[in-house]
Amino acid sequence: MKKEVICSDIEGNKFNVPVSELSFRPSVYAVIIENGKILLSKQWDGYDFPGGGMDIGETIEEALKREVMEETGIEIEISKVVDCENSFFKLPFAGNNVHSILMYFLCKNIGGILTTDNFDENEKKYADMPEWIDLNDINDIKFHNPVDSLKIIKDAIKLQGMK
Repeated sequence: MKKEVICSDIEGNKFNVPVSELSFRPSVYAVIIENGKILLSKQWDGYDFPGGGMDIGETIEEALKREVMEETGIEIEISKVVDCENSFFKLPFAGNNVHSILMYFLCKNIGGILTTDNFDENEKKYADMPEWIDLNDINDIKFHNPVDSLKIIKDAIKLQGMK
């Protein structure tokens, strides 16, 4: 069994962390594509998929719907699993190191309006109004996450049956 893992922080710095100091953090993210655009959460000087950590006792569906509503104001219908990854990182505000399972789902926008009104106190520090980004521009976007975001978007497009 591993005794240490390599964690990253939001700036991409890497450091060794004893496994005993990790907490487990399942997280869920929505890939919402419509009319040739993808809905992304504006964070720091880049973007991420809307979503975040699950609360204990919450189902995957409940967590994903809650997180998307908090970060975008949009109501969703969950369709298919796009990808599942794992990451070791230091949470920016809590400061604790986590082993995160990141689950990405193709979702459909079923209502609501884009807003920042549902941000929690931490999101108010780093997030801004979510944006619909043209799929032709995704190669030029800076993503703040530990996954291959372009691959996830391309896989979601395939699952949706788009070209």
